[in-house]
Amino acid sequence: MSDNIILENSNKTKPILWVTLLAWLAIVLFLGVNETLAREPGTPPIPLLIAVVAPILVYLTAYWSVARFRELVLSSDLQFAAGIQTWRFGGLAFIALYVYGVLPGLFAWPAGLGDMAIGITAVWVIRALRDRPDFVKSKAYRTWNLLGILDLVTAVSLGALSAYLGIGTSETISTFPMVRLPLVLIPAFLVPLFIMMHLTSLIQSRKLAATGKSCAWVGQRILCGMKETTTHA
Repeated sequence: MSDNIILENSNKTKPILWVTLLAWLAIVLFLGVNETLAREPGTPPIPLLIAVVAPILVYLTAYWSVARFRELVLSSDLQFAAGIQTWRFGGLAFIALYVYGVLPGLFAWPAGLGDMAIGITAVWVIRALRDRPDFVKSKAYRTWNLLGILDLVTAVSLGALSAYLGIGTSETISTFPMVRLPLVLIPAFLVPLFIMMHLTSLIQSRKLAATGKSCAWVGQRILCGMKETTTHA
């Protein structure tokens, strides 16, 4: 299927995607207001873990089974996918909440520093994509996206471990704020969204690297559609 057809089909799918995202956000807000994801200290935070994993499973299922959604993923703006990760510099807030005795250090420090690292390096990735569109096919680009996913998985795992085992917690210090508004938006909405952006980037990168297509900027989007040629001296 040509790039033009893929772009045309993906544009038709975008309104449905935005409605889905807004509905998802509304559900998370409802869960946060009612503290539905909260569990007693010392018990596994299963509802929160489901809230993190379920959207990612929906994303993967849709990619494998819905052609229009797959075309949307394959035509997504990779500069936007990297740019949205700059928000993760806000992980500094986790460290601030640790300093003020709100969140346990076992969760706050790894989550905060990891997010800040990805947020800062996202600027470099955006610049690399802008200056060298073929960077999208590089090992460095894929490694950065994998590290971004690893950071999020580590943060969620340590948060769950801290809640279950009570490590570093007390009557006033716990991960309970993460299941209440506004912080519940991070694990139940932003974390899955960030992972989806990383997966979108990885899918496009591996596909383009396998097909040998060269890439160039067309307007505000990277398009890859020309066979690479090797020039000999």
